[in-house]
Amino acid sequence: MARRDGRDALDRQRGTGRGAGHSLEHEAGHGLERQAGRRAGRQAGLSARLGTGLVAAVTALAVGCAVAVLVDVPSWARQPEPGPSVDLAVAAEPSRSELEVVRIDPDAAPPGGTTTVHAFVANRGPDSTASPFTVVVHLPHGVTAEGPYFPSDCQVFRGGRQVRCVFGPGLPPLRSATALVPVRLDPELRAGRLDGGWVAVHSADDRDGSDHRQPFDLTVAEAAAAS
Repeated sequence: MARRDGRDALDRQRGTGRGAGHSLEHEAGHGLERQAGRRAGRQAGLSARLGTGLVAAVTALAVGCAVAVLVDVPSWARQPEPGPSVDLAVAAEPSRSELEVVRIDPDAAPPGGTTTVHAFVANRGPDSTASPFTVVVHLPHGVTAEGPYFPSDCQVFRGGRQVRCVFGPGLPPLRSATALVPVRLDPELRAGRLDGGWVAVHSADDRDGSDHRQPFDLTVAEAAAAS
C-alpha cells in the first residue's frame, strides 16, 4: 500500500514535471513567435521605408527626366538662324600719314566729246598709310562719268556725276595714287569753262583736313567746223 502511494506520488511529480516542461516549452514557443513577429514587423517597416524611398527616388528621377525632356529642344524643331559672322581681327592703328589732293585740270574737250579726270592723291608721310582711303570725284553740270575706271571697282553715284574709288592701305610716304575717271560732255554745252568739279580724299589715318579737297575746271572747247 505504501509502495503504491509512493509510485502515485512519483507519477504525480513526473506528471507535474512534464506539465511544467510542456508549459515551459509552450511559453518558449510563444516567446519565439513574439520575437519572430517583432522581427517581421521591423522588416516590414524597413521594407516599407525602403519602398517609399525607392518610389520617391524613382519619382524624382522621372520628374527630372520629364523636365529634361521639356527643356531639351527636339531635333526636328526649327533652329535659330546663325547670326552674322563677326570679324575678330584687331583694326590697324592709324598711321602718321598725311594725304593731299593735288589739283590737276583735265584736258579740254568739245561738246559731246570725252576727257579724263585725274584724281591725284599724294602721301606726304612720314608713315605709309595703315588704313584704306577713298577718293571722291564730283563732276560739273553737263558732265557725266563714263567708264572704264581705274581702279576698276569704282562706284558711280548721283546720276553719273559722282565717282568713289577706294585704295587699300600701304601707300608709302612721298608716293601718290591716281584714280582715272573718263567723262563725257553734254552735246548742248557751249564753249567755255565749267566749274563746280572737285576731288576729295577721306582716310582714318589723316586727321588734318586742310588739303583733302581741291577743285578743278573743265574747259569746253569749240566744236570743230564741218569740212
